[in-house]
Amino acid sequence: MATVADVMKIVKDNEVKFVDLRFTDTRGKEQHVSVPISAFDEHKFSDGHFFDGSSIAGWKSIEASDMVLLPDPDTARMDPFTDEPTLLLTCDVIEPSDGKGYDRDPRSIAKRGEAYLKSTGIADTAYFGPEPEFFVFDSVTWRIEMGQAFYKIKSEEAPWSSGDEFEGGNMGHRAPLKGGYFPVPPIDSLQDIRSAMVLAMQEMGVECEVHHHEVAAAGQCEIGTKFASLVKRADWMMILKYAVHNVAHSYGKTATFMPKPVVGDNGSGMHVHQSVWKGGKNLFAGDGYAGLSELALHYIGGILKHAKALNAITNPGTNSYKRLVPGFEAPINLAYSSRNRSAAVRVPLVANPKGRRIEVRFPDPTTNPYLAFTAMMMAGLDGIQNKIKPGDPIDKNLYDLPPEIAARVPKVCHSLEQALGEIEKDHEFLTRGGVFSKDMLQAYMALKEEELTAFRMQTHPLEFQMYYSL
Repeated sequence: MATVADVMKIVKDNEVKFVDLRFTDTRGKEQHVSVPISAFDEHKFSDGHFFDGSSIAGWKSIEASDMVLLPDPDTARMDPFTDEPTLLLTCDVIEPSDGKGYDRDPRSIAKRGEAYLKSTGIADTAYFGPEPEFFVFDSVTWRIEMGQAFYKIKSEEAPWSSGDEFEGGNMGHRAPLKGGYFPVPPIDSLQDIRSAMVLAMQEMGVECEVHHHEVAAAGQCEIGTKFASLVKRADWMMILKYAVHNVAHSYGKTATFMPKPVVGDNGSGMHVHQSVWKGGKNLFAGDGYAGLSELALHYIGGILKHAKALNAITNPGTNSYKRLVPGFEAPINLAYSSRNRSAAVRVPLVANPKGRRIEVRFPDPTTNPYLAFTAMMMAGLDGIQNKIKPGDPIDKNLYDLPPEIAARVPKVCHSLEQALGEIEKDHEFLTRGGVFSKDMLQAYMALKEEELTAFRMQTHPLEFQMYYSL
């Protein structure tokens, strides 16, 4: 763990000119404020930095707006994208009236989650390993106004670009629809960009293990990173997004974590590997199904029981549900399996018992990682505490099951509206130990209702095709 003295040495060694204080808002977007080095010293780590919390969506009201950013010295890293030497510090948002983590601050919620895990005596550490997919496009444009609505994606890699003229010519090397996994360059034109993303992430302290093109032909990618404990892994997820967005930008391209930007090709998910440990021992390892312990099966039971409520957090946008559609490879079936990728929970086959874990497959990368990891852990803990059985595994192809059996397999939510209804009636498991407060959940749901209302009110181009001539 880095100390304040360690941070001040980094400042000196790198001749830092600015310190960038960062935090994550309710929706999962990173925010920041920069302090010149002349206004930064050791006291920032004890006194913090005041800012106006009323301007952050879903946070303080105007009459009680003062908030404090308290930097975590263990998150210190140099920014590889700035012209002037800039130190980045991830912060907790503190309520000045009591000096505690703000009720609606996602990182503070994740910290309360880790504390609650220890307080149960069940385990002392929860490990998470997310696999966020993303797209890299050449450009994207859209317009929404009274007389028109459109979006247009430009991607030289895309199958639809085979007839286009490009400066320097159309070279013709591109993957077919759903064929992006994973031919070598020049079909994979993003090799160097992904390598640059990995180098930037590693420079900022994120341990990377692999990178590759994903299934969707038009620039879908994945960078595999090492697992870590809950708060640290959520911190790393924010670093990953920052690196992906900025490296793409530096190459004159644009990256998005939208789950379904391209109609008719694979969407971007974020499978989340997870396990709980105690005293250095993996509590998920056992002699049950696929090498799992009974505790691990109960954890799965909690995930499956609360999956529809979790959808409101792990699949937080209207676009999320354009990926979770029956009949494709989407993990919509609330079942578990060691082989079946259409199951909501998969058990990866690993030789070493230390690697025993489960993989929750329905989340997507627009989720707020602090909230998502904490919520899934709380659901799993409820399963352990109440010995919730997950039922029998389904190892057959879920789409080849007889209709009468397939109909009995419950599904994830089909819309954000449904997910908000589910979390409204099933959230008690999240509030245990004061991890999530009811006030925070209500504020979160209000933000999402605003998005739903905007979506409901917007006429869609497809509606002209379906209804204009009726």
